[in-house]
This record gives sequence, structure tokens and C-alpha cells, in this order.
Amino acid sequence: MTNSDRKRVVVTGLGAITPIGNTLTAYWDGLLSGQNGIGPITLFDASRHECRIAGEVKGFDPHAYMDRKEAKRMDRFAQFGVSASKQAIADAQFVINDLNAEQVGVLIGTGIGGLKVLEDQQEINLTKGPDRCSPFMIPMMIANMAAGLTAIHTGAKGPNSCSVTACAAGSNAIGDAFRLVQNGYAQAMICGGTEAAVTSLSVAGFAACKAMSTRNDDPAHASRPFDKSRDGFVLGEGSGILILEELEHALARGARIYAEIVGYGATCDAYHITSPVPGGEGAARAISLALKDANLTPDQVSYINAHGTSTPANDSTETAAMKKVLGDHAYKITVSSTKSMTGHLLGGSGGIEAVAAVMAVANDRVPPTINLDNPDPDCDLDYVPHHSREQIVNVALSNSFGFGGHNVTLAFKKYR
Repeated sequence: MTNSDRKRVVVTGLGAITPIGNTLTAYWDGLLSGQNGIGPITLFDASRHECRIAGEVKGFDPHAYMDRKEAKRMDRFAQFGVSASKQAIADAQFVINDLNAEQVGVLIGTGIGGLKVLEDQQEINLTKGPDRCSPFMIPMMIANMAAGLTAIHTGAKGPNSCSVTACAAGSNAIGDAFRLVQNGYAQAMICGGTEAAVTSLSVAGFAACKAMSTRNDDPAHASRPFDKSRDGFVLGEGSGILILEELEHALARGARIYAEIVGYGATCDAYHITSPVPGGEGAARAISLALKDANLTPDQVSYINAHGTSTPANDSTETAAMKKVLGDHAYKITVSSTKSMTGHLLGGSGGIEAVAAVMAVANDRVPPTINLDNPDPDCDLDYVPHHSREQIVNVALSNSFGFGGHNVTLAFKKYR
């Protein structure tokens, strides 16, 4: 298919369940106000753990989106994904029925899937015996189930899949969904990321990697991307979902359009299981490919929602990658890491951060990077410290990078 044959794809619905709000409005307002979503872990007893803080989702009621029996048979990551998807569908005022169901697909990424269920059932297996394990264990823990259950709950019968590319999973899902609509395999896609990995085993594992912040006595300032005193990421949870729709289909039904998705770049470092390649070569290629795919030049970029994990390796490497691609223009744009407020949602991060990038385009507002008190000398761009900013956002990029060397950049622009 030639570029001229590709369909234009727009964002018509958004849903978000996050550590700073469980609706799109609450999440966006929280970002703009610099709200901190990180605190002591309450989901399990973390007293023996080296890291005892996380960005937990607060006050989430799955029964607002499904009945009690259904909720009981879902891991938390799937509850988040289904619920955020229902929000996004309602936001888009999109009706799935017998006439269009086969043209509506679902692609929801996750880094880990149903880890809590796996932990709980292994404990039962060891203490009570294998015959006491739940018959729902497998369908509750497997990573594809957020996508599968979303289809079951919404009736979407089109392409359905799940990307599992660590912290790039949500962005890969959105990019792959974009391709499906762009090339005519679906009229609309429900896509994004979800994660619920604030569990004892997960926190222990990441702490063993020396990847997490141990600023336990000061959780409000623990996630500090691009800051000289950053000491690791803070784990978060939640889900961000977008409705991507073929432009003519959206216009025909009078849909509100937030932004147009125009570019998708995906690469691999092929270097190390956890560390980015020095200099950010793989990340730079993802940014370049997204711009090329979108037919954009570096000087057209207004804002980048950075991966910005608050780890020593990522933030300087990502900064180098942005400067490599954008050149001097890198110093003229705004960059921010919303992980400073939400923590790192792993496979869910690409979802909520794409939502943030789309909202920046739609509202001409850029969320801040909070806790940026002493910038790392190697991180010398405009990271919008502490306070949100009003500016024209014609083009926004969203970066996501994952263990295994996965790099993804998505490009959104104002619909015209």
C-alpha cells in the first residue's frame, strides 16, 4: 500500500485510570496541577522491602464498569483495561453494534499481566495443594486477557491482540492499532496499555535490579526525572486507552476529534537486557522513524512526553537521543515526564502518556515535570519544571522504552 492509499487516523475517545485520577478529567487536571500520586504501598505489606513506595490507583471501583462476579474473575490489570476502555468508548460516543462489530478491534499492551493472581495461586499451591488452585487462574493471569475481556465486554469482533514489550507495550499497542486502521484492516481500534504490578514479587524483583527509588521517607519527591539526585523509578499502576478511528468514519458520525495520529517508530537497541545503548542510538532511530512516517521535520515538533523514568541511565540517554534527532530545535521545544507524578506504569505507561500527549495537542497545555530541583548537567532541555505551561502544541511526540531494548515513538498533531 502506498502512502497515498493509507487512511488518515484520528483520536476520538480517551480513558484513564491512574494514580492521580480515575477519569480522563481527573487525570488531566491532576497533571496540570502537578499532583503527586506516589505514597506508601498499601496493596501489600511492604515492611520488609527495600522499596516501600508506589503510585497506586486510589478509590477504584471496578463495579462501576462490571458486575461483582465478572470483577472477581479478573486480575486488577484486566479490570483497569476494561474499565478505561469503557470510559474511552463512552467519551467517543462510539456505538458498537452488529453492523460494525467486525470492523472494531482491540489492542491492549501490558508488560507483565496478572502477576498478583500468579503470586496468590502459587501460595495456595504450596500451602494447600495443587487441587485447591482456582480454575480461573490461567485466564486471569495471561497477558492477553485485558484485550480479550475488553472485546467480550464491548462486542468488538475485529482484530484483537496484546503487545508484551515491557515498558513499551502500551505504545506498541497504539502504534500497531494505528497501522491496522491506516491500512484498512479496521475502522476503529480500542488501544493502549494496562498494568497492575504493585505486588510483593514485582517490587522485590525490580529492587533486586537496583532500578527503583528507595526514597521511602519522602515519596512525594521520589520520582524526579532529569534531576541530578534521581535514584531510580517508582512503580505505578493503571491504564490509558485511546479510540483510534478512520477519519472519514469519524466525520460521517460527527465525532469530536482530539488529534490526528500521524507517526509510529519502533526499533530495538539489540544491546542489553535492561540498559539502553549509550548515546541513545536506538531511541533516536525510533524518534526519527516516527517523524519520517508522519512526514514531519524536527522543527515542527512542539512537545515531547518523555519516557523520563527517573533512572540514572534513561534520562540522560533519552536527552541525548532527542538532541541527536532534533538538533538545536531540541532546545526550543518543551519536554516533560509525567512519570514524576504517576510513577512508572510499565506496560501501562505508554497508554496514559499517549493520553497526555493527545490532551496537550487538544488543549495547548503542557504538563510539568515535578520534583526537578537540580537538573542533571547532561539533561539540559526545557523539561517544564514544577508548573504546567500554556503553549501552542501543533505536534506532540510520546516516547516509550522497555527492557529488552524496545523503543517506540508516537506522533500526534492537530487535526486540520
